Amino acid sequence: MPKERKKVLCMDAQRHAEYYGMQRTFDELYAKSKAGETFTGLMELVLSPDNILLAYRNIKTNTGSYTAGTDKQNIGDIGRLPPAEVIGKVRKIVTGSEHGYRPKSVRRKDIPKPNGKTRPLGIPCIWDRLVQQCIKQILEPICEAKFSNNSYGFRPNRSVEHAISRTYSLLQRAHLHYVLEFDIKGFFDNVNHSKLIKQLWTLGIQDKQLLFVLRRILKAPIRMPDGSTVYPTKGTPQGGIISPLLANVVLNELDHWIDSQWTEHPVANRYGTWRTIRTSEVFDKSKGYQKMRNSNLKERNVRRLRHP
Repeated sequence: MPKERKKVLCMDAQRHAEYYGMQRTFDELYAKSKAGETFTGLMELVLSPDNILLAYRNIKTNTGSYTAGTDKQNIGDIGRLPPAEVIGKVRKIVTGSEHGYRPKSVRRKDIPKPNGKTRPLGIPCIWDRLVQQCIKQILEPICEAKFSNNSYGFRPNRSVEHAISRTYSLLQRAHLHYVLEFDIKGFFDNVNHSKLIKQLWTLGIQDKQLLFVLRRILKAPIRMPDGSTVYPTKGTPQGGIISPLLANVVLNELDHWIDSQWTEHPVANRYGTWRTIRTSEVFDKSKGYQKMRNSNLKERNVRRLRHP
């Protein structure tokens, strides 16, 4: 996506949130998460009329919303319905069945890559995409409060340009000259579902009904190109609206581990004390050096720009 288009969509999302009266809710969720609070009543927010209408507004600006899933419907079919009917149907899909939310099959499509290989793309049905967008809008501010300042991939109000700017700053002011690049092979296809749910719980998302819905999203059946159906036991489909946020949740521990090994333990001067910018607390630098030496990291700065 061109960066100009991405910036416009970002501004549109914030303007839409203010229009539907959800921005204050998002700000409150962020502040509470930052303060270490836990959340148990999130489904009420997820299924609130304003949040559902905001989700529809955000989805319809994406050209991918006109790509049909296994049910052959797209955002145009939802747009022909009155708002009250859209709200009622989303609520019925999520809570109307005695067996709970059951997303429809995800359409699998293989996208060619420049190296000749293919990348599997999962296309949920449009109503399931709307449900995912409703959930994403509520979870994102909670998770954002806990994410590392050194990750830039798939995050609101952050882009590659921000990462490049920060990198130039480090080159000029901190005189760092090394970049570490690594690839997690098959990342999206190998996400551990149980581990992910535990990570969400640790971040303070402790609404059991919402976590149940997320489990169902992760285990949604996949309709393969040959017509067969696969029932996943791991992974999160690339193409799902909520997948990038869940990927950031999975990688959050890695980000903070790297921060703890290097970013939070500068060792340019091995001895004495140093003062942190954030808290003005005094630490023993020798401990930071010892922690650094025990790891395999050298003098470099790690910034996560994007997912594999």
